[in-house]
Amino acid sequence: MNVDKGYVDSPVDKDIDLKAEILRLKKEKGAVILAHYYQKGEIQDIADYIGDSLALAQIASRLTEPIIVLCGVNFMGETAKILCPDKKVLIPDLSAGCSLADSCKADEFKKFIDDNPGHTVISYVNTSADVKALTDVLVTSTNARQIVESFPEDTPIIFGPDRNLGNYINSVTGRNMKLWNGACHVHEQFSVEKLAELKRQYPDAKVLAHPECPAPLLILADKVGSTAALLNYAVKSDNKEFIVATESGILHEMRKRCPDKIFIPAPPADSTCACNDCSFMKLNTMEKLYNCLKYEQPQVEVDSEIADKARRPIERMLEISEKLGL
Repeated sequence: MNVDKGYVDSPVDKDIDLKAEILRLKKEKGAVILAHYYQKGEIQDIADYIGDSLALAQIASRLTEPIIVLCGVNFMGETAKILCPDKKVLIPDLSAGCSLADSCKADEFKKFIDDNPGHTVISYVNTSADVKALTDVLVTSTNARQIVESFPEDTPIIFGPDRNLGNYINSVTGRNMKLWNGACHVHEQFSVEKLAELKRQYPDAKVLAHPECPAPLLILADKVGSTAALLNYAVKSDNKEFIVATESGILHEMRKRCPDKIFIPAPPADSTCACNDCSFMKLNTMEKLYNCLKYEQPQVEVDSEIADKARRPIERMLEISEKLGL
């Protein structure tokens, strides 16, 4: 992905009303703000749409505004640009990467595919445009199981890059997909021991876990699902206490939607911190969002040849998801 650094780090007058100025610039420029659930609460609150990776891709594909500001990480900006090549796609901080996407380099993944001929290639959306271009169909944690099950049981499948999600899908579908050995640093850091300790402190709490977590932790979960699925479960549940094993940004929306319920973040193994944050997601700030709209930088660009190849598996994912009602 090519991005222009522009004025993302320009000083911002500390006396300005950032929220009011962001809303003014958004209206003036005909922009729309999309934010992932893992963003800071103040960014989620000012966004036009919030969601997980599937929802943001679905929303981006339908937008009519000329400017999309994607408050998330780089691969999300790329996905929006691939789906909306004629729109200007901006991200507040070009340094917002993804450890999972970084664990799967396109040249290494291509060799893995070449070494396993005859396989259908299913990739997680948390990948670069170059990896998407090597893929037959993309998935998110929301639709991974259903999309895998849409293929005949005897279909040989390569699944990348998240080994934990791949192992989970194998376990619930009975498949034997060949897995790329990648992982998300946030979800890898959760501790079974610390989770068990929290369960002793909150014996009535339901455990909500993202399928990017390692298998031993998922065994302790009452609900395993995507960020959106965990949110929906919490909203609909009669339970009043929940331990949440995913990036802590989702707690903001959970607490907004369920003010009468208690949400306890599961801590990482090697820290005294009470929650587990993605440092990349938290790079985006209100100041950077303001500069992003003011200067229309950094702008996301994807090589046209790569974009053409990557668009097909993204659109295939969206088509299957729509057909399945996801």
